[in-house]
Amino acid sequence: MDIVIEKPSHQHITEIAQICAAGWRQTVEGRLSKAYQDKNVAYWYNHDKVRSDIDSGNYSHVALIDSKVVGTIGGAMTGPERGDVYVLYVDEAYRYQGIGRRLLGALTDKQIAEGALEQWVSVEKDNWHGIPFYKARGFVLQGEQMTEVASGETQVSLKYRRDVG
Repeated sequence: MDIVIEKPSHQHITEIAQICAAGWRQTVEGRLSKAYQDKNVAYWYNHDKVRSDIDSGNYSHVALIDSKVVGTIGGAMTGPERGDVYVLYVDEAYRYQGIGRRLLGALTDKQIAEGALEQWVSVEKDNWHGIPFYKARGFVLQGEQMTEVASGETQVSLKYRRDVG
């Protein structure tokens, strides 16, 4: 299996939207209502928003197998020495094959080149795909953030940090 990591383009919009929507829904399943999930997916993963996020660099890399998008990552520098991971999802059929590790490595290299000494990520509480992944790569829990979302439900994110410089 030949995995190619590259910058996303507009031809990847549909696949990025599908992978991110499915992955995000899995992380909040059973904790946030379907109505809220639908609203959130419609906002973050509609084609115009994904296009805008590709153009702004918020989606930094995609993983391709035979020209098919099987994963994506995005993030940005949020301080002079701080990089954040905003999104990292891998198509469920391709998980546990090193794709997430390679995507995180590509974003980390980019952020280090931009001056990052530390990297942060927020992970949904009870996300048993994401939490072990980030812990295995040296991220350490820094705290918990509770946010009341528009539907009145509470979303709980865990904040993780690691040194990269």
